Amino acid sequence: MEQIQFSEDTLALVNRIIKRYPEGKQKSALLPVLHLAQSEFNGWLSAPVMDYVASILHIKPIEVYEVASFYSMYNLKPVGTCLIEVCQTGPCWLRGADDIVEHLQNKLNIKVGETSSDGMFTLKTVECLGSCGTAPMLQVGAAYHEDLTNEKVDSLLDKLRNENKRSSYMK
Repeated sequence: MEQIQFSEDTLALVNRIIKRYPEGKQKSALLPVLHLAQSEFNGWLSAPVMDYVASILHIKPIEVYEVASFYSMYNLKPVGTCLIEVCQTGPCWLRGADDIVEHLQNKLNIKVGETSSDGMFTLKTVECLGSCGTAPMLQVGAAYHEDLTNEKVDSLLDKLRNENKRSSYMK
């Protein structure tokens, strides 16, 4: 089995983050270290990766699992190239987020929590993304997409497919 280990640069960053906190309080670094782990290990946190994070922070693995499973920003199973996170809280729901989710499910032939057969899209619902005035909205990576309609969603999916095709030709 492949050994889980941060790259040298990432480990140096992890150590700088840990040093921000007093001795014995390294658990305070858990959230940013989980972000780094997720980024470095294929966009999700496997049990061995979470165990590795626990060993670095000198905490119990269950403490890592509890945090990683609580926050929707951490993925506990593999995700597609494009992780589509649709806000499902009050304002987005009132302005049609459920319709957007249903449209995405039909368009991608997946349910919430699943990944499309081509591995490109994973659909997830999340709590408030802080764009209530422009609901309904979704996030893909760091990009917000607001005032959604089915047509805007279709255009976004086409754009994401085309971008992914171009980047795969360059590999």
